[in-house]
Amino acid sequence: MHRLSYTLVTALLATAGLVPIALAAPAAAAPRPSVTAGHPGDRPGAAAERDEVRTISVRGAGPFRIGADLARLSAAGLIDWVAPDCDGTVHAGVTGAWAGTVLLAFRAGRLVEVGTATAPPRTPAGAAVGMSFAALEEIYGPRGSMIRNDADDASAYLVRVGSRVELFTGHPVRPGVGYLQVGPASVVERGFREGRAC
Repeated sequence: MHRLSYTLVTALLATAGLVPIALAAPAAAAPRPSVTAGHPGDRPGAAAERDEVRTISVRGAGPFRIGADLARLSAAGLIDWVAPDCDGTVHAGVTGAWAGTVLLAFRAGRLVEVGTATAPPRTPAGAAVGMSFAALEEIYGPRGSMIRNDADDASAYLVRVGSRVELFTGHPVRPGVGYLQVGPASVVERGFREGRAC
């Protein structure tokens, strides 16, 4: 993801439920759970789904684990729409408890990034969209640091966990974190530092 793409990603998350770009066939054919009394909390399993949508980590979020296969997620009815990008990345929206909360990115059919512009979810350390960068520094201490992109026109807060990262970028309107991405450093960090390839 790159600075220009953050606005696009935020817009996609905001409209994911309203304007699907291209439906993945298995998800489009999958029946949606019914709501018995007009409130999602009234159907069986709703409380468990709400609890599940709380944590995003370098491993992924909920059923969306880094390395997961796009075809398998689609066959399970977890993918709502897909949108190919010019650099071979495929962005996808999701169904279920995580719908409208996360945006996925796949390369060569494998999940390489999970991003969110909402809170919750929170990282295992308790960080989330909407926080100030100073709050992130208090939470992570020496495990995280502010970085700049190669063009020196954007900054982000980066936390390394082995070969994977949590990357917190700014909000286009207000100060603080506007978007959180997790995944391999070779994709997430490199994408931020190098900018859009196409």
